[in-house]
Amino acid sequence: MKTINYYMTLPYRLEIVPDPDEGGYVASYPDLPGCITAGDTMEKTLTNAEDAKKAWLEAAIESNIDINEPDDIKNYSGQFKLRIPKSLHKSLVEHAKKEGISMNQYCMYLLAKNDGIRLPK
Repeated sequence: MKTINYYMTLPYRLEIVPDPDEGGYVASYPDLPGCITAGDTMEKTLTNAEDAKKAWLEAAIESNIDINEPDDIKNYSGQFKLRIPKSLHKSLVEHAKKEGISMNQYCMYLLAKNDGIRLPK
């Protein structure tokens, strides 16, 4: 059985966002559902996040709840194939030429720029 020390050393992704209503910041670990905390300053938020992660993991271990391990970036190649309409391909090539970059670079720019946008459900 894996221990709290094992899980605490894993590189869980931490998300910190400003809290516009209360001030300060809200922190969460997306791979640990419900593991969320807050703090008045970034430093306090980071400290609280580590404490919350440890408490969450301890409770999960005691309750025999499955604990997700963080994704390893090594599991991703950085490549994928995508079939698109010829008209879209033409448009992307033209936009890339205007910017003076390759179509691959232009598509990577578009994907990175829009990666954080959440579509309504």
